[in-house]
Amino acid sequence: MTWETVIGLETHVELATKTKIFCSCTTEFGGAPNTHCCPVCMGMPGTLPVLNQKVVELAVTAGLALNCAITPHSRFDRKNYFYPDLPKAYQISQLYLPIARNGRVDIGEGKTIRIHELHMEEDAGKLVHDPWLDQTLADYNRCGVPLIEIVTEPDFRCAEEVIAYLEKLKETLQYLGVSDCKMQEGSLRCDVNLSVRPAGSAQLGVRTEMKNLNSFKAISRAIVYEARRQIELLEEGKPVVQQTRRWDENKDATYAMRSKENAQDYRYFPDPDLPPVELSGAYLDRLRAALPELAEAKRVRYQTQWGLPAYDAKMITSQKPLADFFEALVSLGTKPKQGANWIMGQVLGQLSAHGLEAGDMALTPPTLARLIALVEAGKLNRNTAVKVFEAVFETDGDVDAYVAAHGLEQVSDAGLVAEAVEQVLAANEKSVADYKAGKEKAFGFLVGQVMRRLKGQASPAMVNQVLRDRLG
Repeated sequence: MTWETVIGLETHVELATKTKIFCSCTTEFGGAPNTHCCPVCMGMPGTLPVLNQKVVELAVTAGLALNCAITPHSRFDRKNYFYPDLPKAYQISQLYLPIARNGRVDIGEGKTIRIHELHMEEDAGKLVHDPWLDQTLADYNRCGVPLIEIVTEPDFRCAEEVIAYLEKLKETLQYLGVSDCKMQEGSLRCDVNLSVRPAGSAQLGVRTEMKNLNSFKAISRAIVYEARRQIELLEEGKPVVQQTRRWDENKDATYAMRSKENAQDYRYFPDPDLPPVELSGAYLDRLRAALPELAEAKRVRYQTQWGLPAYDAKMITSQKPLADFFEALVSLGTKPKQGANWIMGQVLGQLSAHGLEAGDMALTPPTLARLIALVEAGKLNRNTAVKVFEAVFETDGDVDAYVAAHGLEQVSDAGLVAEAVEQVLAANEKSVADYKAGKEKAFGFLVGQVMRRLKGQASPAMVNQVLRDRLG
């Protein structure tokens, strides 16, 4: 029998606010356990929540960009359950009237993923498992950090489609400034609902929900594993049990956590402490008009306005801080293609080597623009400039000061180059004879020797020209 995999996603996104959703505690990542807490986010008796206006703004902005219909009258509900990282024993969320519904994300090749809803809610705390002490400890710093949860329809049929959607979603949210989407810090977390059914069947199979997926690689591997597990069960005549499962990265497998809850299990009811959220038409128009240029539009503009190849445009717009860096370079006078080449080569290389994202690097556009200008002016050759770049990358150092301190300015004196050529030819008679006998590799060797004698500071073009003139 041929089987079809059916997948829906629930993506939790921490919003880029400075304070929590219902109190003034900081949302800064990290900090000593239980130091970013107050009576409100700890759910102490007698405390009342007050909605952070910025949370609504960011949620609506995300909804608009994801082609959702915004709910002008929405409200918060209590989702009741007990878990050690939820001190109130309920979570403030939205069930009956979420802030946005019925959106869509196009992921290419004619495939569209429907968004069922987007709602606001508060995050729970975090449980830290200590195997050495055989204890589980609770850190409540994350309690009350504002989230949007984006729930799709079951429109995915394979892991590749899921990753394409998540990449597009992450890119969009970062460009909007809604979230930094740093999966390693939990800013973007994804739960995968998966079932299988006979190909051609319209009836959905029994689904499982997979949690603890903190990377695209883990999500892809978990989908492949869980689909295979369910198919094997069905082919053996065994039932698939509706349950929540956790992904074990080390074992490359999922395992059962608990039976899967339904909405009625949470005993939702409207939160009595929070008034409804009323959004005027003027408010929505203002946010709609403020939507920034997103990555797809930038790619088109970079190709039409600056003539960049499609590949270059896609690489540069892969991270918003990278695109901002590139545009700043161009505004400082760097030729677009040159700026693109340095970003795709040296900048991305150093980011990878240092384990950084573009928004975290010290290097600024004026520093790189100055370095590129020195190459253009013939004061540095490309190889030397790369070394200077590596030296100033971590500290955004002064390019001119570094070049002067290390005596790196390019030799442009034709007399000095000619003198070095004569010395190299006299010391390498065999290579000269080989070149004159038609061995072109010998010429490259001679060029290298001249560059070495000039400490790599000569113009390669000038060395080539002088050497060919001398060799006839």
